[in-house]
Amino acid sequence: MFEIEQQEINQKIQNICIQIGLGPYDPKWSWIPFSGQWGIATSFFELAARKARMDPSININIFSTQIAEQVKERLGDLPGIHIAQATKGYLNLYFDSNLFAIKVVDQILAKGTGYGKGKSTRQKVMVEFSQPNSLKAFHVGHLRNMVLGAAVSNILESAGDDVIRANYLGDIGLHVITWLWNYQKLHPGEEPPEQNKIRWMGDLYAEAVKRREENPENESEVRALFQLWNLKDKTLFKLWQKTREWSLQAFDQIYAQLGISFDHVYYESEVEDAGKALIDDLIKRGLAKDERPEGSVFVDLDQLLGTSQQYRVLVLLRSDGTSLYSTKDIPLAIKKFEQYHLDRSIYVVDVRQSLYFKQIFKILELMGYSWATDCYHLAYEIVNLPGNVTIASREGTVILLEDLIGEAERRALKIVEQKNPDLTFNEKKEVALAVALGAIKYSLLSRDNTKVITFDWDSALNVNGQAAPYIQYAGVRANSILRKTSNQVPVSKEIGNELTKQEVQLIDYLARFPQEVQRAAKEMKPLLITNYAYEVARAFNDFYSACPVLQAENEVRDFRLRLVAAARQTIINSLTLLGISVPEVM
Repeated sequence: MFEIEQQEINQKIQNICIQIGLGPYDPKWSWIPFSGQWGIATSFFELAARKARMDPSININIFSTQIAEQVKERLGDLPGIHIAQATKGYLNLYFDSNLFAIKVVDQILAKGTGYGKGKSTRQKVMVEFSQPNSLKAFHVGHLRNMVLGAAVSNILESAGDDVIRANYLGDIGLHVITWLWNYQKLHPGEEPPEQNKIRWMGDLYAEAVKRREENPENESEVRALFQLWNLKDKTLFKLWQKTREWSLQAFDQIYAQLGISFDHVYYESEVEDAGKALIDDLIKRGLAKDERPEGSVFVDLDQLLGTSQQYRVLVLLRSDGTSLYSTKDIPLAIKKFEQYHLDRSIYVVDVRQSLYFKQIFKILELMGYSWATDCYHLAYEIVNLPGNVTIASREGTVILLEDLIGEAERRALKIVEQKNPDLTFNEKKEVALAVALGAIKYSLLSRDNTKVITFDWDSALNVNGQAAPYIQYAGVRANSILRKTSNQVPVSKEIGNELTKQEVQLIDYLARFPQEVQRAAKEMKPLLITNYAYEVARAFNDFYSACPVLQAENEVRDFRLRLVAAARQTIINSLTLLGISVPEVM
């Protein structure tokens, strides 16, 4: 908040250190834990230690305390600083509270949607997420992946990274061949209904798996069809193209509804042949073992590395030569880095694949790719249905996304009708969709990635607790106040009164947003932003209840209006990182 002033203070400290014979020194600042006033602190232990290396008789603790006291005495008056303290080797500087408050609000309103964004890191980062399989149901389990991947992408981008959002569609493999086999046998010529493509395809997949597993002859037929795919059968290829397009159209509709987009879409089918060629090379180099036709092609990582049960064995090809996920993930990783010259590649995939990605990254490292250590598996746990029923496409135990969103809309519509019955029906529907999507996304992001979620409607749509509707409604309250001034926010001016504790608390939370974005990006945890957005909303509601705005007088009214606008902007910016919008009314 005080970049210019801090630079001036840094220069003064550097000059003082030179004057007292300590040489140049660039202080490093940290925030002092908030206790009613804002401040920053720097220590002189590093400088004292530097001197102690030349003179062992120097006691670092005593000398750092002496430096802090000398610097404090020579600093004199500082712009914006209310109190300067030297204590135990630290220099603590406390800001003038009113000046700090004005600075925070002014900066938020000046930056608008850019508030919270960091400077460019010049790091090119790819986040791969969603990864649906064609011809399968798109269910609640997929939603956690999409919402997490989109939020992490937004946060990294806001923190300063150059983010490439990538999708990787499973458009070939045993699941596709199984579906096509069942389609040819029982549903030749059928086409999906326009409104329920995913439901229709998911039902056929569950049917296909059941039929394949109930009879060994059916299993053999599926394997034979897979071999036909490997032989590039033209008729099968045309059917595959046609049915894949059905999935892609349905996926695009879901992405559009969720406000999710991608910069690049990869397909398993485009890296399958490259994968088989790479595996031939791994065999020649002695990294992979080929035990076909009795066995598979595999890499015994523990044997190669001299480890025990750490990496285990990864199969790259089945005994009949058909491909697996591993066949394609190795060439895909290479393609990503060659195509985009990445600094990091992040895979958002469920926690059950942790060993698998550990194996893939280690194989890439053994192949000589130094960037293999820059690949990261961002794991997340599963989403259960009420009653702890695990979602599984093959068993048909799914809640389709369209059903989940539809149910959320119906429930959200009741909330909107209670809070604002004067809206038109179309307005209510529009607000209900924003509330519904916000409730779903927030409920999935407000838990740690590594925790299993059992979806719960009461928690997701709670307007009085830690849920998206509560935070959205805080933004709506701010909208309501500002609408009464025709959204004319007063110009910045001095505050003529002492700030209330509610104002101080709200300003403190608003000031933290840039640091929270950086922390969430570093840890890749949208959970930190969900918690932050809730605390801002709660602080705003406390302020709203205790501090009159439109009824206040003169400078107090003007400052509080600006504070309301700043709070609204910060709520919007924090929820935007999570892919959640704030409706104008609610």
